[in-house]
Amino acid sequence: MTTEKYSNKTFHWNRATFLLVLGIIFIAATLRMPLTVVGPIIAFIRDDLGISNVLAGFLTTIPVLAFGIVSPIVPKIARKFGLELTLLFAMSILAVGILLRSLGTTELLLLGTIVIGVAISFGNVLIPSLLKLKFPYHIGLLMAVYTLAMNMTAGLGAGISYPLAHSSFGWQGALAVSLGLAVIAVFIWLPQLKFNQPEPATLTEKVSKPLWKSPIAWAVTGAMGFQSLLFYSTAAWIPEIYIAQGMAADQAGWMFSIMQFAQIPFAIIIPIIAGKMTSQRPLVYVFIMLYLIGFLGVVMEWTSLAIVWMILLGCAGGASFALAMMFFTLRTRTAYEAADLSGFAQSLGYLLAATGPILFGYLHDVLGDWSQAGWFFIVVVVILFFCSIQASKNKYIH
Repeated sequence: MTTEKYSNKTFHWNRATFLLVLGIIFIAATLRMPLTVVGPIIAFIRDDLGISNVLAGFLTTIPVLAFGIVSPIVPKIARKFGLELTLLFAMSILAVGILLRSLGTTELLLLGTIVIGVAISFGNVLIPSLLKLKFPYHIGLLMAVYTLAMNMTAGLGAGISYPLAHSSFGWQGALAVSLGLAVIAVFIWLPQLKFNQPEPATLTEKVSKPLWKSPIAWAVTGAMGFQSLLFYSTAAWIPEIYIAQGMAADQAGWMFSIMQFAQIPFAIIIPIIAGKMTSQRPLVYVFIMLYLIGFLGVVMEWTSLAIVWMILLGCAGGASFALAMMFFTLRTRTAYEAADLSGFAQSLGYLLAATGPILFGYLHDVLGDWSQAGWFFIVVVVILFFCSIQASKNKYIH
């Protein structure tokens, strides 16, 4: 995996760099949009196929579970076959998964959703490692580009899926909207295969101790997991919370989209700033405060200022996600350690995140009120604070 063209402190913009960055942008564009298109149109899918609410709910949970199950094996596959080839394979099966999911039967809907979750797991784990390998002196800048592309298409998907499903395209067309991006990503990534090199067995790096024995690895895992739990819980329930507070259904559906777009500024700024800091604790204080104010606004039912709370939560979410991704490179010395930490943290983190929407729904059923259940968000934010503070220490996992 050649790094000579990218591993100097001066960023040289040439054809090879352009193609690599463009490829990273299109891969990033496919990593959230196939997920965010689902939530706003679950009712269309459920009613047309005649499936239960439980099964419909699993359409958003299955990919997160796939992240948790698949992430640990991704670094091993990448070492055996090479980063570039592995990412091309992931984008190819992502396109297949999106196509299967949109063909209109319950069986293919579930199969396609599983394939999509598996494919996105590879991109989630390997992109931070790729950035550390190819751009060791510009990780913050490239991570900002990566998260920008991811958040913009995620917000777009959340915003357009309902209108598409309500039109002649139907829910099948709404689910297929990200297929074009996946196909483009495959073709744009093809030139990177000439740099593909499986890691020779003699050079495979051995870590001094397992990651589960590293306190920093666990802190990074907590930061990744609890910020993801907040994201997926709000994605699942924020529209329902606002509908219960008297907001119109179509307006409530846009609340999550607003939150998604609000992530963009912080998702750009935080990686650049974090990469220049020895300790990222000041950034943690900022996004925790934004989380607390935003969730308090929701819990206290100050619905007239709903857009304000969504913007604050979006800024907090963008900052916490971007910093969690930066931890994979900041707390490791090499690209291979970054891949291992990314796989470890995302595996356990996403398994934790998958429990969020279910637990929040359970609390609502027990307490009988969305606002009381909303205090669950505040508790998670406090836990996220302690994990992120530990992960922000200027230390390596080994």
